[in-house]
Amino acid sequence: MKKGNFYLLLLLFFAIGNQLMAQTKLVSFKVGQLWYDTNDDLINAHGGSIIYYKHTYYWFGEKRGDADSHGVSVYASKDLYNWEPKGLAFTPSKNTASPIAEGCIMERPKVIYNKKTKKFVLWFHLELRGKGYRAAEVGVAESDHITGPYKYVRSFRPNGNMSRDMTIFVDDNGKAYEIYSSRENYDMRIVALTEDYLNVTPKDSLLFSQHREAPAVFKYKYQYYLITSACTGWAPNEAELRVADNLYGPWKVVGNPMEGGKSKTTFNGQPAFILPVPNKKNCFIYVGDKWNPQNLKDSRYQFLPIEITDGNISIPWRDEWSLSYFNK
Repeated sequence: MKKGNFYLLLLLFFAIGNQLMAQTKLVSFKVGQLWYDTNDDLINAHGGSIIYYKHTYYWFGEKRGDADSHGVSVYASKDLYNWEPKGLAFTPSKNTASPIAEGCIMERPKVIYNKKTKKFVLWFHLELRGKGYRAAEVGVAESDHITGPYKYVRSFRPNGNMSRDMTIFVDDNGKAYEIYSSRENYDMRIVALTEDYLNVTPKDSLLFSQHREAPAVFKYKYQYYLITSACTGWAPNEAELRVADNLYGPWKVVGNPMEGGKSKTTFNGQPAFILPVPNKKNCFIYVGDKWNPQNLKDSRYQFLPIEITDGNISIPWRDEWSLSYFNK
């Protein structure tokens, strides 16, 4: 064989191999490993949320560079393993006078659907450009379409309270709530949202004062469960589970739900949100972020099944698992 033909065949071999690798679909969660989208780029959706709409999952999260915040990215999937990038759902403004001017910090994006207004509503933790973490506000945006673009509505402190790490929870009756860290993260608070999900009501209450952040909440049968982390910056720490009969409390401490190696540091991660599994009653997935402060874009994702046995909640570590776990 001529030397030129040999190199041509070699190049063809590698091209076909790369194409086959790109076309290989994932069939399981490989927890904490590099996770690529269908364009073969790293998934960039940190601290976010997933909602299920018209037989499709939509994953929203912080789009990060090495350190900066670049808005809210969105991905779509039919199976939770393979994600197609849909671009930016919400972007910072080029108007330097805007509260969401480029250079601001957008964290913990949560998207919910309002059945009455038929609008998709985005809530997120907002820090103003050049102000560090002093603003401690919550931002609100809305869209007619799930993938956006989302239009900025307002940003503020809920009833005058600082709002940093936060989550949004919609109860079975359609009422929505923000659960958020306040008073320099010493307080965990809850506030009911207005019917259109675009603002808060005066129904705002202190849940507890234990210096916690990164709230993630879910409802199992008639009780509410709240997982939080301690406040140690980007460094991981021990998670805490609480349970209550009412969202406004009282919240009883259960303890650390994590099981296995590195459970004392939440598997070197931090809670992001809890995903109820569609069409699987009483099945939930814990989603956490394994932060890499030196390169936030390379922070990893931890999808783990929540085990519920006789009302006891636990989250054991698994290197790899699939949704068939919930069929048992």
